[in-house]
Formats: sequence, C-alpha cells, structure tokens
Amino acid sequence: MKTLKHITTILTLLCFTICLAQQTPASNQVKDFAIVGATAHIGNGTVIENSMIIVSNGKITRVLENSQPNAVTLQAMDIIDAKGKHVYPGFIVSNGTLGLVEVDAVKASNDLSELGTYNPHIRSIIAYNAESKVVESMRPNGVLLGQVVPRGGRITGTSSVVQYDAWNWEDAAIKMDNGLHINWPNSFSRGRWWLGEDPGLKPNKNYAKQVKELEEYFNEAKSYNKGDKKEPHLPFEGLAGVFDGSKRLYINANDEKSITDAVNFAKGQGVDHITIVGAYEAVNMTSFLKQHNVSVFLRRVHTRPDGEDDDYDLPFKLAKQLVDDGVLVALETSGQMERMNSRNLPFYAGTTVAHGLSKEQALQLITQNPAKIMGIDDHYGTLEAGKSATLFISEGDALDMRTNQVIHAFIDGRQLSLETHQTKLWKRYAKKYGVED
Repeated sequence: MKTLKHITTILTLLCFTICLAQQTPASNQVKDFAIVGATAHIGNGTVIENSMIIVSNGKITRVLENSQPNAVTLQAMDIIDAKGKHVYPGFIVSNGTLGLVEVDAVKASNDLSELGTYNPHIRSIIAYNAESKVVESMRPNGVLLGQVVPRGGRITGTSSVVQYDAWNWEDAAIKMDNGLHINWPNSFSRGRWWLGEDPGLKPNKNYAKQVKELEEYFNEAKSYNKGDKKEPHLPFEGLAGVFDGSKRLYINANDEKSITDAVNFAKGQGVDHITIVGAYEAVNMTSFLKQHNVSVFLRRVHTRPDGEDDDYDLPFKLAKQLVDDGVLVALETSGQMERMNSRNLPFYAGTTVAHGLSKEQALQLITQNPAKIMGIDDHYGTLEAGKSATLFISEGDALDMRTNQVIHAFIDGRQLSLETHQTKLWKRYAKKYGVED
C-alpha cells in the first residue's frame, strides 16, 4: 500500500512537471532556406531594403542587397517570402536572471542567490532551468538570448550566456562562466525610518571599511592564485579568470563616487575588462569611462529618476547621452519583476528612440553592443555572413509594441515554436468570448 502511494505521488509530480514544461526544442536545420524581400536591420547600424538572407547549417551564408530571387540559386531551398516585413538579429537580455526563478513564492524553484558575502565560485549556469515557462515567453517578442546572472552578497558569482530553446543548461549554454559580478558598496544609504531615523540619503559610514574588505579579499585571492595551491580554495580559484583576463568584471554601481572608486579598484587589481551595471550617473563621467575602456549595462529605461532635482525623463535620455559621448552601452532589465520585464526589452529600446536615438542606434543597445560586451559577437548580435542564424521576422517595427508581431524566429537556424502558455491561454479565452484574431 505504501509503495502504491509512492508510485502515485511520483506519477502526479511527473504529470505536473510535463504540464509546466515548455514545448519540445526545435530540431536542427536540415535544409537551406532564404528569407526574401524583408527590410533587414543588420544590428550594426546598417539597413538593407528588399534583402535576401540565405541560411545553411545554422549559419548565415549570404546577406544580399536589392536582390531578386534566382531560380537556380534558390531551387533547392525553402523560401520565406518576407516582403513588407522586417528581419532582426535575436535580441539579447543583459544582466538577467531568467531561468533561475520560476515562482517567487516557492522556495524550491528559487536559485537566485547563495548564502554568504563572497561567492566568486558560484556558477549560475548549473542552476539555469532551460524548461522555464518564463523563458519560453521571451521568444514571441524576439528575445532569443540572455545572460544568466546570480544575485546576492558582495561578490555574487559568475554569469553565463544562453540561448532560449533547449532541453537543459548544457544545450542552452553559448558561453559559460565568462563574467564575475560584484555589488559595489553604497557610498550613500537611506535612514531606517522604522528606527526613527531620517529616511533621506546620508553618507554610508561603513563605506571605506566595506571597500577595504573587498580589496583585501581580492589581494588574498591574487596571492593564492600565484601560489602553489596546495590547499584548494574554491572561492579564490573563482577569481582567477578576472586576473588572467578570461572573465569580464561586472560591477553594480550607480553614483559618481561609486563608479569612480569601482573602476580605480578594478584597474588597481590589474583587471582590463570592466562593465559598470546600473550606471545612473555615468553620463557625468563619460571621459573617465572611455579613458579606462569601460562599458555600461544601463539600468532599466522604464524607471523613475533617483534625484529630486533630476529631469522627470532622465532615465529615458541616459542612453542617448552615453551613446553620443562614445560609451559602449547595452540595456539591462534588472529591478522589480525583472524576469517579466525582460520580454519588454525591445520596447525599452524603443523608448530611447522617442528620446533621441535613431532606431538603428537603439537596436544596437540590445543586439551588437551586448554581444560585444559578453564576448559573443563573433557569432551573434548582427546579421552577417558567417554568423549564427539567430534571428526573427516581424510584421513591423520590432521596437514598437504596436507592431512587434513575430511570425518566424530561429536560433542557430532552428525554427522555433512561438507558442507559449500565454498564447494558449489567449486563444482559449478568445474562443470563449468570441474574440477574432
């Protein structure tokens, strides 16, 4: 009887898991295909009207301008007639946590952070849930790739880059453990109103101490990695890639002092590849950032200004100001409900268009630029011969929520299903209430 109960429980869990799982990942490309007639947004600022893009074995082999389909060339291919439509490289989520949390209220589905202050050895990729229902909901907006970043502590761990159509994290991984993430100490803190303190901003009395502790930790790790390593120390070994240049250092910092101190700290440690995440006040120090070759993951566009004297639309204009000053910028989506906000990534880029950037400049913020920063630009981020056929076709402007209607999407040449639990629910209730497409 007890055995029967166990079997029943296991079968119930399996059925529940199957119901929650995404659809089967797409099969490998078996036949060449060509996308004909679309306006191609290359991702590097170039636009090709009436284009023809040929894909073979998961790679883009040719991108032609003003080309008419040649019967001899195309006779062995599948033809996708995209006249009047638009084709884009797959959008890339920067500094995201997709796949690490499924249901916030269910602790067993939350792998967002680990206990402890210093966790450079923590690898987000092994906790990534490729079958997350949240992950699959990205694809209908053209969001096909993303960075998986752990949270929590001073040093949060290492991030990896994944594609959003896989059975497991091994299949999803594009570039593993290529970045280490730090939460820089806050130079200012808010008073604890529940203790009767003034809730306004005030200098953080522990700031210098916290920076010194971080510096001492790095120095100890550097000494360990130069030594004989007789006694294994996984956290210190996790910092080795930062010192030898194989890992980029991502530092969460927003105000001028924090950004300045963070960059000087990293340079003092011999770190060459630095990205500031958040970077709210980076516009006041663009010369400093360029001098040290520092890139930026700019905080979520749809937020309110931090300072009471800031322009109400400052968060919308920051990307324009940084781009104009020559800083390498990508958009990130962290913050409240960030896993849900990631699907709105193209519309954050669209907001920057309304506040000064051209559409192609805004497109670069979520395609070519994050690919460069993450070190995957050899294969992703633009529509160019030799690169991965990770792209999608939209009925209209993909940066506009009114016209972003994805009809075909591909990862490495594999045609994806655009069906999600959300589209299933929409169809179900549209039928119930007699709503037409």
